[in-house]
Amino acid sequence: MINQMLNITDLLEIRHQIKAKKPLIHCITNHISINDCANVVLAVGAKPIMAEHPAEVSDITASSKALAVNLGNITDTRMESMLISGKTALEKNIPSIIDIVGVGCSNLRLDFTKKFIFACHPSVIKGNMSELKALCGVESGAKGIDVGEKDKITEDNIANSLALLTSLSSKTGSVIAATGVVDIITDGTDTYLIENGCEMLSMITGTGCMLNVLAATFISNKDIIGGTVLATAFMGICGELSQNVELLGKFKTTLLDYIFSLSDHQFKEKIKYHFCK
Repeated sequence: MINQMLNITDLLEIRHQIKAKKPLIHCITNHISINDCANVVLAVGAKPIMAEHPAEVSDITASSKALAVNLGNITDTRMESMLISGKTALEKNIPSIIDIVGVGCSNLRLDFTKKFIFACHPSVIKGNMSELKALCGVESGAKGIDVGEKDKITEDNIANSLALLTSLSSKTGSVIAATGVVDIITDGTDTYLIENGCEMLSMITGTGCMLNVLAATFISNKDIIGGTVLATAFMGICGELSQNVELLGKFKTTLLDYIFSLSDHQFKEKIKYHFCK
């Protein structure tokens, strides 16, 4: 590891283009965090649409620049709509991302994820290490939707984690985004480790869902690994800058404020990422 392949200026140019072009982002996500997700898309200058009725989602995906789907609080209707939209995104060459929330603790979600990946070939598959290990058929210690203690990325297991994730990327053709204390982004050839973030991001619900739609927004320009790296570092940095507050509710509102206002200078100063090949 140890060169930096993606140029920071090029990453920031993705953000600038989003602000200039204001792309429409179709998000099919859970109702626990749907309002926060819509506000995150708005905060970086894009336009969210949260439609989920099966009869309309194909048209809406076709008119959008990216699709984000999320398995949290899953329903039959949302699963039907995700498949319809995912197939439309594939047909129209529209970037898509799936957040595999809870596949480590639910066979329903795991089976659906495999079906979605096979049918829709998402641009990005996002999850924590427990969820991604479950998807790979490896024993995982998921605690509900959270990563299990033994699955957390450490110095001792990072080599095995990298091997698992690059293999998954090669098999699916998707960029893999593994979130945790150290985030891993890989397209099967190039891999980035991102070390931004803070504990408080895990203390409010929906920050992973927000990252999912943020990544969808930034990959809408079709730089899939660049947009995914940008989104992951961006959310982590905004968390770090927001954490010096006394109250948890204040942290949440400050986080959205930084997602809206983070400067190029702050991003360049704070980003901590490394390249592996």
